[in-house]
Amino acid sequence: MGLLIMNSAQLLRQHLAAPRMLVAPGAYDAIGARLIEQAGFSAVYMTGAGVSAARGYPDFGLLTMSEMVDSAASMARAIGIPLIADADTGYGNELNVARTVREYEAHGVAAIHIEDQVSPKRCGHLEGKEVVSRTEFLSKIRAAVEARRAPEFTIIARTDARAVLGLDEAIWRANAALDTGADMAFVEATQTLEEVAAVPLKVKGPCLLNLVPGGRTPILGLEAFESMGYRLAILPGLLLFAMIEAGDAALSMVKRTSASPSSNEPISEVFRRLGADEWEALRSRYNLQSSTVK
Repeated sequence: MGLLIMNSAQLLRQHLAAPRMLVAPGAYDAIGARLIEQAGFSAVYMTGAGVSAARGYPDFGLLTMSEMVDSAASMARAIGIPLIADADTGYGNELNVARTVREYEAHGVAAIHIEDQVSPKRCGHLEGKEVVSRTEFLSKIRAAVEARRAPEFTIIARTDARAVLGLDEAIWRANAALDTGADMAFVEATQTLEEVAAVPLKVKGPCLLNLVPGGRTPILGLEAFESMGYRLAILPGLLLFAMIEAGDAALSMVKRTSASPSSNEPISEVFRRLGADEWEALRSRYNLQSSTVK
């Protein structure tokens, strides 16, 4: 089952302080989160785009804070590794940001990122983004830092200014957010390898890199980004794209051939991967205790 928030947040801090860059594949539900943990990764990233898609919407800022927290809570309690979650723009002004931090923290999340887009936001790799003023962005970061109850809870400041105001402004905002108390900077949607490499050199603190297939940022091997100095890489679309491709293929096969669905994995193994052994052990213990009652 999921770790307590203090343990989860502390564990994430340990991973981020390790020599190697932390890689967090993205998931949008508890199944994906468990798959990531079982594959041997040390952290899960909750993708806002994926959570939106799972609820039937594009990544246009259409979900509420409570919907995002609900998804994060189900994922966090399903795993024993830290969950890093998308918190969009904080869902309002500084007061809303403070509540957002407390809700995510209370539901077992180890870290969140908050961005400087105008609400309703849109995917960081789409056209048409707008950003708030420097002052508004930094006031939200300050509110987030002060709202957390555990100092280990990680606040990541994301700026989408590169697409709107240029890389220099994005670098300025990232550094100012770190000066305001953020623990990590996230410069979204750098557009060339030169820009990708420039961020860890010019930002005076740990940096996150977002790798989106088909997005604005060029994709290389993870070791190349680690050598540039990034401390955390998130892969938000990894399972989302895989699910869509596999789902299309399976549905097309049945539609084309009228074949019955098949799997090499028995249903019991599917449930085992979702925690059946833990629940069966509980049931056995309770039944044993009940049988001893006179």
